Order: sequence, then structure tokens, then C-alpha cells
Amino acid sequence: MNNPPRVLVIDDEAIAVRNLEHVLKKEGYEVVTADSGSKGLSLLRKDRFDLVLTDLKMEKVDGMRILEECREIHPLTEVIMITGYATVDSAIDALKKGAYHYISKPYRIDAVRKIVAAALEKIRLTEENLRLRDELKKFKEFDRVQIISKDPAVIRILETARQIAPTDCNVLLTGESGTGKELLARYIHEHSTRSDRPMMAVNCGAFTEELLSSELFGHEKGAFTGAHQTKRGIIELAAEGTLFLDEVTEMSTNMQAKLLRVIQERQLMRVGGTATINVTVRFIAATNRDLQAAIQSNEFRKDLFYRLNVVSFELPPLAFRRDDIPILAHHFLEKHSKLMGRETPTLSKPVLDLLKQYDFPGNVRELENIIERGIALAIDGVIELDHLPDDLRNYKIVTYRRRDGKLPTLEELEIRYIKQVLAETEGNRSLAAEALGIDRTSLWRKMNKYGLT
Repeated sequence: MNNPPRVLVIDDEAIAVRNLEHVLKKEGYEVVTADSGSKGLSLLRKDRFDLVLTDLKMEKVDGMRILEECREIHPLTEVIMITGYATVDSAIDALKKGAYHYISKPYRIDAVRKIVAAALEKIRLTEENLRLRDELKKFKEFDRVQIISKDPAVIRILETARQIAPTDCNVLLTGESGTGKELLARYIHEHSTRSDRPMMAVNCGAFTEELLSSELFGHEKGAFTGAHQTKRGIIELAAEGTLFLDEVTEMSTNMQAKLLRVIQERQLMRVGGTATINVTVRFIAATNRDLQAAIQSNEFRKDLFYRLNVVSFELPPLAFRRDDIPILAHHFLEKHSKLMGRETPTLSKPVLDLLKQYDFPGNVRELENIIERGIALAIDGVIELDHLPDDLRNYKIVTYRRRDGKLPTLEELEIRYIKQVLAETEGNRSLAAEALGIDRTSLWRKMNKYGLT
């Protein structure tokens, strides 16, 4: 709701209408009033309101009639019942028919404010949920492998990935752990001419050199103790398809040399074998390490790097694509709710605000785990702060806005940061200068300039 929420107040008591109108307008809501159920129903049929507060007992058209027709005409509009005839039966009946809440007269204004705010928040969450669901449909209509993003950098990566997918060139994927490198590899495979062939994946860091050699190249019967029969390796099994090598930098240099030969010669030899086997495989490799540093330290072969790095993509961390957090969160809400056999919950505003500002060191994978946990713990259809992990719930959001809500100048930020560092170092200027990355003289000049002496 970008515009002020529209609230319809229906009551045949003029004083009650004026009081509620005054209170709600002070809260910034757009308020329309009706002094009878008939007039209120007429307004509902002509226009849409976010929230309806209606008296239960009125002549001709009562609150129950208002509730029933409102549910039919405007399913997303919430209705709050107000009455001086407080009975358990009427309260239960109203709630069964879809009323958001039930307030009996005389009521406290503060209580009404809180209930109205909560009802409008529920509407906002519902509308946000529907908007995100519509956005998700756009992603699900076109690709079997769903990479969900509105981020310009990710969109450019996907466009280039689709462009190079049919060429069969080898691809190197880099980026932090949890950014979706294997998902991008599957995306490339699905858009290639090999999509009807298998895509195999192996984590190079999960095996010893001997086991990895057997996994990749296979072995002949009797090649080593326990090799009771011939085994085809993953490279063979991926014939005419795609092989995804995750954590490729964890391979030993000896294994790297063997892999390089397969890529260059398009042939392999099983462990314990003597005959070469022709293979046609597309290689997509991935790592979360700094490859140039690995090459400089002789941990990764430069010639293998050039063979794999025909086309490369660096996936941005989730902290660099914050606009994607709400839509990804909703995607995981739908995915894991379905897996758990539960109704899809919504995220409360404090939770969504926190997720939007959290740094996500574990990236998309961490977001998925947070949402899965929230679904498991939420029992009332809304994931609240209490359902989040302790470290996230205690995460300190750094805000750069001033108390008046305006953005600070660069000078104001520098003053604030120098004060913080000096406080952290207990006034030790040498330590403060070191933390700030400047010398003591530069710090002294800044302190004089800003009057921090």
C-alpha cells in the first residue's frame, strides 16, 4: 500500500463515527464514514477499502451482512467488528465468517489503534506475498532451471550464459560459497545442445587423490584391492553431456595434470587400464578461492586454468544484490512449505527489514536455511523475529540516516566513524590511526578539523 490506507467506518452512532474518524485520521489513514449499514454497503459496492470497521448491531443492514458482502466483493479487505452487545456467540460467529478482530464497546482508543495497525500490516503482508508470487511466475514460466534475480549484474550473467551455452566451450565459475555456481552450471547445460544428455557433478574437495581418480576416470577390475569389477568413471558417464567440477582448486597438482590431458586429448585411461577411451564432455568448473593467488602459490596449474577459463563468470554475493532478497525469500517459502506439507507463511515486516540489511556471509544458501527454519517454527502463518537464528536476531543493523531521517554528508559519516574508532581504542591515537589506515599526523589533522580534540 504505497498510498495512505483507506479505512471505512460504519456506525449508526454519530459520536462513535466522529471519534473513530478523528483517531484514524491522526494516524495518517484516509477515512470514509457511513452512518448506517445501508450506506456502508453502498460504499463498499462502489469502491475498495483496505479496512472496514463496522458496528455489529444496526437497523436493516447489520455488521454481519457487511462482513459477508465484503468477503465476497473484496476478499483482501479486512473487517473489524465493533459492538456494544458483546456476547461470546456473536464474537465466534464473526471470526468464523472472516472478521479480523472483535472489539466491544466501550473500547480504549489505544487498543483500537493497535488492532487497526495490525490489520493493515496483515493486508500489507498479503499484498506483498501476492506481488512476489506474481514475480516468481515470470521466472518459472521460461526455464526449468530457475535462477531468480532482478539484479542487473545477474541478469547480464544469465544473458551471456544463454549466449555461450550452445558453443560447448568450457566455463569457469567463481564466487563465494553459496552464491549458486552449481545452479548456473545447470542453467548453462539446460540451454546447451547437450541438454538431453546427462550433467554429472563431483565435489573435488570431498575425495582423497586416489578416490577422486577412481571417481573421475573409473577403474578396471583388479586395479587395486577391493576393485572386484570394472567401474566407469564420472567423465565416461557424462559422455556427450556436461561435467561440473566443484571446488576444482582442491585437486592435487597431479590430478590437475591428468584432468588437463583429458581436456586436451579428449581421451582418458581408467585406473589400472591400458586402453584409451575417447570422451566428448563439456567441462564447467567452479571455485570460491582466488585463482590467481592459487596459481602464484603453485597450487593450481596455469595451463589448466587457461583450458577451463574459456568463458568465466563471477557470481556476486547476496549482499551485493539486496533487491533479490524478498523474492528469493518468497521462493524458498513456497518451496519448503510444499516440502513440509504446510501452508505458505509470510514474513513479518521486522523480519523482512532485517533480511534486507543482513550481510549473508553464507549467501543464498544461508537465506534458504533461515527460511526453512522459520517455516518449521512458525505456527501462526507469520515468521517473526523469534523464529530466526540467535546470531541473526542479534545482528546489529548499521544505519547511515540521521535522526531527522535525512542522509548524512560524507563529512558527518567520517566524524562518526573517527569517534567510533577512538572509542574502540580507548583514545589511543596510534591504534586508531592504524585501524583507520592513516598515519598519526593525518588523524591529528582530521581531529583538529572536526573539533574532536
